[in-house]
Amino acid sequence: MKRRWFSPLLSLVLLMQPGRAAAVETYDVVVYGGTSAGVIAAVQARRMGKTAVLVGPDRHLGGLSSGGLGWTDTGNKAVIGGLSRDFYHRVWKEYQKPTTWKWQKPEEYGNKGQGTPAIDGNQRTMWIFEPRVAEKVFEDYVRESEVPVFRDEWLDRQKGVRLENGLIREITMLSGRRFAGRMFIDATYEGDLMAAAGVSYHVGREGREVYEEEWNGIQVGILHHRHHFGALEMPVSAYKIPGDPASGLLARISPEPPGERHAGDKRIQAYCFRMCLTDHPANRIPFPKPENYDPAQYELLFRVFQAGWRETFEKFDPLPNHKTDTNNHGPFSTDNIGSNHDYPEAGYERRREIIREHESYQKGWLWFIANDPRVPAEVRTEMQRWGLPKDEFTDHGNWSHQLYIREARRMIGAFVMTEQELLKKKPTPDSVGMGSYTIDSHNVQRYVTPEGHVQNEGDIGVPTRGPYEIAYGALVPKRGECPNLLVPVCVSSSHIAFGSIRMEPVFMILAQSAATAAVMAIDGNLTVQDVPYPALRAKLEAGGQILHHTPTAADREAHRPGLDPRSFPGLVVDDDEAILSGPWQESGAAARYVGHGYRHEGKNSAGPASARFEAKLPKPGTYQVLIAWPPNANRASNASVTVEHAGGQTTQPLNQRLALAEKSPFALLGKFTFDPGVPAAVVIRNEGADGYVVIDAVQWIESP
Repeated sequence: MKRRWFSPLLSLVLLMQPGRAAAVETYDVVVYGGTSAGVIAAVQARRMGKTAVLVGPDRHLGGLSSGGLGWTDTGNKAVIGGLSRDFYHRVWKEYQKPTTWKWQKPEEYGNKGQGTPAIDGNQRTMWIFEPRVAEKVFEDYVRESEVPVFRDEWLDRQKGVRLENGLIREITMLSGRRFAGRMFIDATYEGDLMAAAGVSYHVGREGREVYEEEWNGIQVGILHHRHHFGALEMPVSAYKIPGDPASGLLARISPEPPGERHAGDKRIQAYCFRMCLTDHPANRIPFPKPENYDPAQYELLFRVFQAGWRETFEKFDPLPNHKTDTNNHGPFSTDNIGSNHDYPEAGYERRREIIREHESYQKGWLWFIANDPRVPAEVRTEMQRWGLPKDEFTDHGNWSHQLYIREARRMIGAFVMTEQELLKKKPTPDSVGMGSYTIDSHNVQRYVTPEGHVQNEGDIGVPTRGPYEIAYGALVPKRGECPNLLVPVCVSSSHIAFGSIRMEPVFMILAQSAATAAVMAIDGNLTVQDVPYPALRAKLEAGGQILHHTPTAADREAHRPGLDPRSFPGLVVDDDEAILSGPWQESGAAARYVGHGYRHEGKNSAGPASARFEAKLPKPGTYQVLIAWPPNANRASNASVTVEHAGGQTTQPLNQRLALAEKSPFALLGKFTFDPGVPAAVVIRNEGADGYVVIDAVQWIESP
């Protein structure tokens, strides 16, 4: 289709003429959203010989990748290919220039990364970088590919999508500017074009039963990381006067009940700004005191300090030139828990209010720590060393232009990615890219426990046991909906699967695949649902995409499946299904275990840990209760095990150093009577343990 060109002046004249609609800009591929995915999609379409335009509300290109997230969440770097890897190669090239190192010598920075080097000279990639460097790379992409970019253009979400027979024909911005195309790609973090086009989507957490997922829905009692109040040395009262409900709740605690574990809700994981800070005096601006600063908003943080917390600076991850990518860490940190639940569906003005409130909250958090005399002196003094960098976000008050939208809408497409595919319990069809990061949801709500203490809920961290494939069907609407739209960011996935997919390298991978499919659909006069996968796969692999990962011998050993829980008589509850509290770590080093691995705690060094195995028994009666663990000489000889049964509770020590029988990994705890009205549960704790406590599985067998 031939593109019609209009100068900005002519377009403005047309817009200003009464009664006359703006002329239509026509392209083969229209990409809405200037995120990292949007840039890559437009560039890929151009490289395949099509006209493409990048239009969206963004003034700066790159989304979060140029908005402060320079400490890249890569996972397994071996599965990052194509233009996504090329982006990190271009970043590496920028840091080969002496002029890029303005405030620091390369050898002074070192080579810090997440388990692997930040700078990989052999692969000519750099995974950790400053926002300004990332933005330059994105701007270079669109300039070299001659992609026209229309910034600060906001989709008219009410009547700005014109459909004919289900196809998007053109989209109109609030400015009146119109864009027509044969294919459209929604690369926004919010999925606004997708929603306005009438495509099915979901907001919030699905209940466990929807996709049979263990880690979806409300996760009361699950405390995987240290971003919860159980990580403190003592419980924290939720009330203004400790222990007195009549005094009212402290700020930023919800009065709503948290809900039942595994139930679905409309809540989403918390947002924050990935702050770029510096401690270099020549480039540092002291933290500004926000307007309407209210220290009462941080009273809960004061109590966190009172309880002994001293990990404020654990996620001041170092970037080049004495800067940081500062992320959330701890029970009361930069995540503004519970203040974003209406963001996905909100209008533009309400979204701006939410963004402003997040900025005010985080600036107040910084000011409180650096200036409030009640903050421990050593913490306050350390925070005073830091400030905003003069050379970042120079047109935005030196503050990031992009809020971290960890999730918003998620399409319900031709295929829905779930934890079943990420954990390799089910195969994934038609791979168009790979992810590998831990299944990671930040906290969703902060509530009051029955004891009157404050607690966070929703934080999940579950390893994926190696890289996983992402289905082409997750990028396209289900058949019968919008056959010329692809969605590489708000992909078709469950809440908990999106917790891993939502990483910036993956968004760029999926954007390249989406644009490739869009071009193939144009060339073949096809709907996006009918693009032939074998031909698409060949195109993607020719473009450097990695669609399958062959595990190494070490990978296979680390992630080998164990004994199938379904192969044992009775009812077996694996550690994957246990309600966990405290610092449990997944492992697969033992020679024998049930399921995909087992877990161990840190020998009391990281605080209290417990695991609750609950069973839904088919009928009342007497059952044998057995427990499995991988024995070792470093295990506890006195792990505390409590069986909850109809007669009450029975607690006994468990010697996990003892070897188990060759024929079965289970050992008998005893016979107990169970009633449907009383939970059937086994709880393992590390309190007072003299070695590592491990958990694997619990078995109930009906006893005649």
